[in-house]
Amino acid sequence: MRVVLVSLNQVWENKGDNFQACRSFIQKAKAQGAELVLFPEMTLTAFSMNAGDTEEDRVASATVALFKELAKEFQIAIVFGVVFRDDDKATNNAVLVDANGTVLGSYSKIHPFSFAGEDRVFNGGNEICVAKLKSMTIGITICYDLRFPEIYSALGKQCDLIINIANWPAQRVDHWNTLLKARAIENQLFMVGVNRTGVDGKGHAYARSSQVINPNGESLSPAMTDEEMDIFDIELAYINRFRQTFSTTQDRKLALYKSIL
Repeated sequence: MRVVLVSLNQVWENKGDNFQACRSFIQKAKAQGAELVLFPEMTLTAFSMNAGDTEEDRVASATVALFKELAKEFQIAIVFGVVFRDDDKATNNAVLVDANGTVLGSYSKIHPFSFAGEDRVFNGGNEICVAKLKSMTIGITICYDLRFPEIYSALGKQCDLIINIANWPAQRVDHWNTLLKARAIENQLFMVGVNRTGVDGKGHAYARSSQVINPNGESLSPAMTDEEMDIFDIELAYINRFRQTFSTTQDRKLALYKSIL
């Protein structure tokens, strides 16, 4: 599968400008034969905790409607981030739509980043998200989730590839790189991390760090790079070949882990 990672330099809380940038990247991705294009966390707003200004109705989301139309127009699957209203708070979400504009999966971030006060604004989700896109089974996570291996173990039982969309600051990018590699190795699958670039409205800087890690913990080289866009060809058959030659996940002791955690 040809997958495009867009390290979008998001305009702070400007849905119109960010959407136009996304549309341009999707058009370029389609021209290069991509089947799936991925954008960072809170795609059209950047990581803002001004939920009152950014949140949308979960059922009648304008952002979801716009990306569904883009998917149909360009016949390409898309993963994007959006904020939904949730009672007196909000949720931080990632949505996967297929090339027909059908929502295949919608995930609410399980772990709000309490160190930054995200939990005061956003409710945490309580379900993992697994979706089937063509022949590939995909799990979806968001940013801070990457620090919690338990949900990746759960996703890894079903998935060939797990996506993490993020706004992960440059000052901790070494953690990002290390954790993506660890999640790939321990679950013997492809890990895809999509991080923004630039500087956000709070002055936090972000480093170019979107990447694909294979089940052996190796960073794939992009087939092509264009501005903020990296194109990767992911070979599903590699997972089966790798697991046959060096399999480890069958030795997990899940009942024991549940008893001691």
